[in-house]
Amino acid sequence: MRRPSRLICGSALALLAFAAPLAPARVQAQQEPQKALESTGSPFNLEAVRALLLRGDAAVAKGNLAEARKLYDQARDACRRLLGFYRDLSGSFRGLDARIPREMDQKGREALETMAQANLRLAALFRRQNQPEVAVPLLVEVVKVMTPASPEGRKAFQSLVEIGFAATPYTAGAAATPGS
Repeated sequence: MRRPSRLICGSALALLAFAAPLAPARVQAQQEPQKALESTGSPFNLEAVRALLLRGDAAVAKGNLAEARKLYDQARDACRRLLGFYRDLSGSFRGLDARIPREMDQKGREALETMAQANLRLAALFRRQNQPEVAVPLLVEVVKVMTPASPEGRKAFQSLVEIGFAATPYTAGAAATPGS
């Protein structure tokens, strides 16, 4: 009767010896998803959005404007989703842990800047295709979200002047005089 007991005990030990190396791997696998979104393949990562912009730039350089438009649109959409998520998380943690809203607000500013870059590229593409009327809303959005004082805002407003949507040039830093 001792044999079955030894067999069961031996089998249990073998099973434990086999499972023991798997336990740390399982813990590690559970920890990896926390960092999985840092890879550039994730749509919830600003680096992935910036990679879309670079791919769009490469498509423009090759003359493939349809592909560039698709990539710039994807970048804009991803930025909008990220902005919403960052704002939601920031609001959820306000008053609980100031570090998290600060982090989400910073990421939101980066997403806004990236979206402005996508808008500027897309507007330039429309201008290149002689469709300035399609570029206007994109350029206005850049001025609105980045302010006219930012480099992106100044560039967008300058484009609006160039296409004839606005007539008065904005000279950043120069004081506007009454009646001018």
